[in-house]
Amino acid sequence: MKIAYVFATAGRNSSYKIAQMILPQLEEDRHGAEVVGMFFFDDNNYVLRASDPIGERLGEFARQHGMLLMMCDRCAVERGLATGDPDSGGVVVKDVVDGVTVGCFPDLYAALAGNPPDHVITL
Repeated sequence: MKIAYVFATAGRNSSYKIAQMILPQLEEDRHGAEVVGMFFFDDNNYVLRASDPIGERLGEFARQHGMLLMMCDRCAVERGLATGDPDSGGVVVKDVVDGVTVGCFPDLYAALAGNPPDHVITL
C-alpha cells in the first residue's frame, strides 16, 4: 500500500509526529506502508530547514527511497524558506534540506502522478 502524508495541523505538530513516530518506523522498515510523498503547510515547513536534525534525516530517507518532500509555495515564501511569486510559478527554495520542492496542489498531483498513493493521510 502506498500513502502520502499532508501535514496541515497548525504549529509544528509534524516535527513531533515525524521525529517520534513516522521517521523511526520508516528508518527501521516497519512503517507498514510505502510513503511516496509528504506535503507540508504552515509552520510544519520549518522541519525542512537545512541543518534541522529531523529534516536532514527525513531528507536522507527521501533521497534514498525516491519519496517526494514538498512545501506549500505560499507557506514557504511567508516563512523565508523560499523566494519568488507563487502566482507566477517562480518560487525557489532556500536554506532547506536537499531535494525539497515547493508547489501548490496541482504541482503535488503532477509530482505524485508517476507513483500515486493509494491513500492520503492528513495530520
